Amino acid sequence: MRVYARQRDTVDAICYRELGRTGDITESVLEANPGIAALGPMLPHGTPLDLPDAPAQTTETDVIQLWD
Repeated sequence: MRVYARQRDTVDAICYRELGRTGDITESVLEANPGIAALGPMLPHGTPLDLPDAPAQTTETDVIQLWD
């Protein structure tokens, strides 16, 4: 999916706005867009970004029992 940066956008902000999360996907976006990091933390308005398909997010949590 191709998106375009808005004024004062960061890669993290775009990931959160378009994909709903940042932590595990930001690295993939940087790899899919070589040279984007050289533009600085705030991307110029209109900069195109290719976003990879986001893998399904797993919500596994370890349950801790106080009394076993």
